[in-house]
Amino acid sequence: MTAPIWNKAGVEIDAELMRFMAGEDVRLDRELFAHDIAASAAHARGLGRIGMLSAAECAQLEAELAALVGAFADGTFVLDERFEDGHSAIEWWLTERLGDLGRKIHTGRSRNDQVLVALRLWLRQQLRDTRQRCVEIAALALTRAADEGSLPMPGYTHLQRAMVSSTGMWWAALAESFLDNAELAQQTAAWIDANPLGTASGYGVNLALDRDGVGDDLGFARLLVNPIAAQLSRGKYEWQALAALAQALNDVRRFAWELSLYSSAEFGFVELPNAFTTGSSLMPNKRNPDVVELLRASPSVVYGAMAELQSLSSLPLGYHRDMQAGKGPVLRAFAHGRDALAVALRLFAAMRFRPDAMRAAIDAGMFATDRAIELALRGVPFREAYRQAADAATDPAARSAEASLEARVSPGGAGKLLLDVLGARLQALR
Repeated sequence: MTAPIWNKAGVEIDAELMRFMAGEDVRLDRELFAHDIAASAAHARGLGRIGMLSAAECAQLEAELAALVGAFADGTFVLDERFEDGHSAIEWWLTERLGDLGRKIHTGRSRNDQVLVALRLWLRQQLRDTRQRCVEIAALALTRAADEGSLPMPGYTHLQRAMVSSTGMWWAALAESFLDNAELAQQTAAWIDANPLGTASGYGVNLALDRDGVGDDLGFARLLVNPIAAQLSRGKYEWQALAALAQALNDVRRFAWELSLYSSAEFGFVELPNAFTTGSSLMPNKRNPDVVELLRASPSVVYGAMAELQSLSSLPLGYHRDMQAGKGPVLRAFAHGRDALAVALRLFAAMRFRPDAMRAAIDAGMFATDRAIELALRGVPFREAYRQAADAATDPAARSAEASLEARVSPGGAGKLLLDVLGARLQALR
């Protein structure tokens, strides 16, 4: 490992303790490295604007930082165990090429605000990507609701047959859920969109740093003003970003539960393509819905990361090295979440409902609520109508699932899906 950037003359470095303290930081920082470099370039420009760097020095630093981006992208520079973390790698690169000028890059900043800004930039991008994936799922669901929305299917409460439903209601439920998730990811990204760079180790510095200009350079909407508050945001903002991701994955889980039931022989409502299933290692007759079941498990990864962060955050004011342990769970949870949402989109596009099986599962008792409402419309008190409708054999009407669905005109019901209202929300997100 290269000498730590904080090392002083006469201090002996214990290699084993250094490896323990560095942990997996340098490997994790590969995910954040481009953001860390971008923030370093913005910091250099900010130092130039307050006269701490000349225009020529600033240009040299920016050129070398751009070269580092290219070298990292093409693999000629590898962020590996030679370095304590990504921050020290950036300073090493600049110092190797520019000597004392490279050593000026850290003026007025700390690794504390470096990691804050890199994480904030990364989280902002992750939430934008989450939002986009949720929009894509909602758009697919709305298209399928419009194209095949009239197919009758049983609706369940308590996993018992309840009322006649439709594939239109099923798809519209998926669409509205993911419109909510997209908006939540967008709102969370806006909440996170504040620049912490320039708060240094948590108490500011005796330089008139151009924090507003640096924030503008990095595309932040506002300044995270107080340096102590900036340090307190470590873990807090990551936790809320994970919460937004968890909401989307929890909806994936609930719809995956539906598909795991509906694709079973006992229901037979849904056909899954073979690509989304696997065979048994022992039983030749089996096709198992493994993709669906793994999607069902996907929120657990995020909830685990949230629990880890929460357990780390019971700390007094100021920076504490404990927070380093929160980086890994956050990065891993979002990596898993990205994959899960991408696979869910493919699954929802590929699955097919089986109309005959769904229709065969609709029995006379599922029209009882329709009968009760009809009696109420004729002036029968609802509790009496409820009692009369409970006996399906007394219903004189010859009922069809289609007629039941057409009559369901309460807003959002099968006869009035309001797909145009959902479509308008979708357009606002695009």
